[in-house]
Amino acid sequence: MRVDRAGLPRGEVPGAFDVGAAAYDRLVGANPGYHANLRRSADRMRIPGRGKGLRLLDAGCGTGASTAALLAVAPEAEIVAVDAAGGMLEAARAKPWPPSVRFVHSRIEDLAERGGDVQGPFDGILAAYLLRNLADPDGQLRAFRALLRPGGSLAVHEYSVRDSRAATRIWHAVCWGIIIPSGWWRTRDTTLYRHLWRSVLAFDGAARLRRRMLDAGLTDVHSETMPGWERDIVHTFLGYAPTEEAKQ
Repeated sequence: MRVDRAGLPRGEVPGAFDVGAAAYDRLVGANPGYHANLRRSADRMRIPGRGKGLRLLDAGCGTGASTAALLAVAPEAEIVAVDAAGGMLEAARAKPWPPSVRFVHSRIEDLAERGGDVQGPFDGILAAYLLRNLADPDGQLRAFRALLRPGGSLAVHEYSVRDSRAATRIWHAVCWGIIIPSGWWRTRDTTLYRHLWRSVLAFDGAARLRRRMLDAGLTDVHSETMPGWERDIVHTFLGYAPTEEAKQ
């Protein structure tokens, strides 16, 4: 597949993830901060009461790492985990999960068409490494706001390096020194990993993404970065659906 300066055409991204699905967990597991940082984003949602009585959406669940992060902070919540890549979802479903976790094979853009309880409302949404891979991130942010109950939280866990020259240099080095060679060694295909490199470089800076979230109607928008080598590279972007009082 051809990878241009912005990465793959967005309609081809799920297929690239399918190619990499078998090796994906081993590759991300080599990054000691990967799972810990997903857990940080889930923690930052401040889900109350272990999630009892709440419904959460894991948008773009992949092989289930973000699902596990949500489950760790909200073990009593109902979690609906959605992904468009069938191979990634198959790997997620093969893991042990409690009955409160349900996986759905769907493009996140198509959830509104499915109807039923997949449509919402949700008390919280975690979208990890998703928004950058969508053709219409603004439209999806508006859709997320519509899926949330008043006061519900959206956490966008995402790469963003454009606001930092140092982070951009580190990103180039990590991609070409570790990620792309490791992807080739395990899968004999670098398409997904070159897409990752390019798509992160082309994506919003942190300030621009916060503005997108505000423009989508979310409130109290702010972001926090991660510790270690991913400082100013991976961030949690948080926003909230307006409460009834705020709408008045």
